[in-house]
Amino acid sequence: AFFWLVSLLLSSLIWFIAVKASNPWDEPLQKGLLIFGVMFSVLLQEAFRFLYYKLLRKAIEGLVALSEDGCSPISIQQMAYVAGVGFGLMSGAFSMINLLADALGPGTVGIHGDSQLYFLTSAFMTMVLIFLHTFWGILFFHGCEHRHWWEIMAVIVMHLAVSGSTFCNPLYVGSLVPSYLLMAAAAAWAYLLSGGSARNLQRFLLCK
Repeated sequence: AFFWLVSLLLSSLIWFIAVKASNPWDEPLQKGLLIFGVMFSVLLQEAFRFLYYKLLRKAIEGLVALSEDGCSPISIQQMAYVAGVGFGLMSGAFSMINLLADALGPGTVGIHGDSQLYFLTSAFMTMVLIFLHTFWGILFFHGCEHRHWWEIMAVIVMHLAVSGSTFCNPLYVGSLVPSYLLMAAAAAWAYLLSGGSARNLQRFLLCK
């Protein structure tokens, strides 16, 4: 969570400086800066995810050196899951804070023909991002651990695609549907990389 917060702080600082140094009345420029800010934030988040992996790898080496049996008490898969959950929960917390700030006023969403589904769809988008960060953490750490750089690139591309799809709003179908499809694909991929199989899933569903 701390690493995600640091990445958000740096990306927000860069975007704030860019906005203050530009013409506030130039709408195309401001929209371009917003797109740049979102894409830069995504790349910075993934860079900090990589830095966090390197830090945890050093921590595991230290735990192995101190252990009596030469084994780490926690696996890299467990760390990947926890790191993904931390990124996701902090991302969701900030999303909810922004939504609550909009709900306080001064206006009410939907009065002037705006979509009245803003808060509902934002809640669904927050949920999908929490799950995606969890799955992305597993995929990203697996790619780093086994030097499968295409898995890392896949995570970055999916993150950019989900974040970029939000620019389709208020056409919420254009952002929610692709995001949930990517979430399903990422979930299945992370499940398989974690050692899951169709047989295990079947036994779980049948409570065997």
